[in-house]
Amino acid sequence: MQASEIMTSPVITVGPDTSVPEVATLLADRRISAVPVVEDGRIVGLVSEADLLHRHEIGTDRTAPADSGWKRWFGPDRSAAEYTKSHAGRARDVMTREVVSIAADARVEKIVALFETRGIKRVPVLRRGRLVGIVSRADLIRAL
Repeated sequence: MQASEIMTSPVITVGPDTSVPEVATLLADRRISAVPVVEDGRIVGLVSEADLLHRHEIGTDRTAPADSGWKRWFGPDRSAAEYTKSHAGRARDVMTREVVSIAADARVEKIVALFETRGIKRVPVLRRGRLVGIVSRADLIRAL
């Protein structure tokens, strides 16, 4: 079985300048857990529920370092990036930029392996660099 046989298509997308409240409303209204960010027909990122977890509007932003001990002293300082993301107003500012994607003819076995090895829950499907669908864990369950 191939990605094109189980993918959801057409895909609900947003542009990079879509506001964070609009993205959140879209996710809630459509009962989806993520939305690709598309610019000029190409996927440039993905906003998932995880990208919206730490927001100042709902009091879940990270105001203190979560790590303790030596990591706080010798690890990278992410406080500025976390502050920016928790207060950002546009999809481009909160999206995950490094999006894993697959070809429409990718086998289901490859998709499952990607989900497991990369710790992801969905993967955009591309044909000639253009977004044509998305495969989520729910799509795999429906294929059963």
